[in-house]
Amino acid sequence: MGRLLSLTYTRPKHVDSLQCPDSLADVKNEGSARSEGSGSSAGVPDSLAFDNIMNGGTCPPMTVRDLMNYLVYVEHSAENLQFWLWYKDYVKRFDSADTADLALAPEWTQAMEDDATAKMRKDHAEKLRPGPRAAEMFKGTDFEKQMLEATGANPFNTPPRTPHSGAGEHDSLQTVPRSMPSLAASSYKSRGRRRLLPFREEINRVIANYIMDGAPPQLNLSFWERKAAVHALSRTTHPSALRSLFKTVDSSLRCQAHPNFVRWSTRNGNPARVFFARGLGAGLVAGGFAMAVLMTLSKLGRGHRALAAIAFVLGISTLVAAHKGMCVVLHGMHHRHVRPWELFVQDDGEGLGKRSLESFGPGNSYEDEPWVVQYGKRNVVRKVFDREVWIQEPALRQIQDTIFVQAMPASLLLGGVLTAVFVAVPGGDFY
Repeated sequence: MGRLLSLTYTRPKHVDSLQCPDSLADVKNEGSARSEGSGSSAGVPDSLAFDNIMNGGTCPPMTVRDLMNYLVYVEHSAENLQFWLWYKDYVKRFDSADTADLALAPEWTQAMEDDATAKMRKDHAEKLRPGPRAAEMFKGTDFEKQMLEATGANPFNTPPRTPHSGAGEHDSLQTVPRSMPSLAASSYKSRGRRRLLPFREEINRVIANYIMDGAPPQLNLSFWERKAAVHALSRTTHPSALRSLFKTVDSSLRCQAHPNFVRWSTRNGNPARVFFARGLGAGLVAGGFAMAVLMTLSKLGRGHRALAAIAFVLGISTLVAAHKGMCVVLHGMHHRHVRPWELFVQDDGEGLGKRSLESFGPGNSYEDEPWVVQYGKRNVVRKVFDREVWIQEPALRQIQDTIFVQAMPASLLLGGVLTAVFVAVPGGDFY
């Protein structure tokens, strides 16, 4: 057993998506306030920080591929990491490209993004603007306030008319451009320029796979985020056009998926083994009670009753460790159970966990994979004694050692109290 963490250490708490900060800045501020090191969440050691995992500084089962497997089979949000990996690679390829067409893809600045979003919100508010009767009916009500908060503009305020604006057909015709051929030529030039943008085909695949509503691995984005991203990508293929989306995805990975992955990885046994460990712990505690009761009722001396403390301590420590998903037997060897999707490898050796590292893979659904049916047919006993592997990551072993040591004071204290009660009770002298 190596160096332990602080005895006050607690595993990362499970983070729901609703608890995740809205921006990357919030994530960094929260991480610095709650963690002493570079870990992005309280309970994550520096060596298991998100950046360290993504840079290849960790060993199994805490590598990028293990994180991807967790997102595919457990959290069901692998598209976030797939997009994250693609974007990082795209930035490198775009910066290293040396072609003339790069000049056609200017940087999409924050000011341009803000202006486009404001314009889209304004247009959306115009579409939602009710008629004069509805405006008079809802003016001053809570509905008006809700619409104001949702659109950023009061939908009941009718814009002032210009001196030449009117309801007649003649006035509407005045808005038609005088030279329609010139407008068509300008539009044709714009579409032609967009087709010449660098990486245009790849960006189109990104839009179809990650951004458009209904895409199989669609990112969990708001309506405005999707619309703003498509608007920016229709004008440039510069990586900055996806800056806002990347921040959202990066925030989700850092403050939700990453701490949940570390918490889940501390479990060294499958559900069947953990249930067996709980049963074993409960059985040891029950056996300690039976032993103590029988010796109390017998003519044996009080000192013999202290032997029940062994069963109490072992049983309670096993229960506490099992409550955190650990089997003390596996921990004694620093082993873990092989995950169900790792037990059965396809003939070509390419499981979904490996294919999911591809940016434009076949999808993240695994219900039709052969291992699902094969593992379901396994009996409980075989699952309890599934194949084991050694845990290579030192930081994960350190966390598990700390959890095991933390279980000992509770078992010693509670076991000592129970033993003291039985030793203090007068003997029955029945046999």
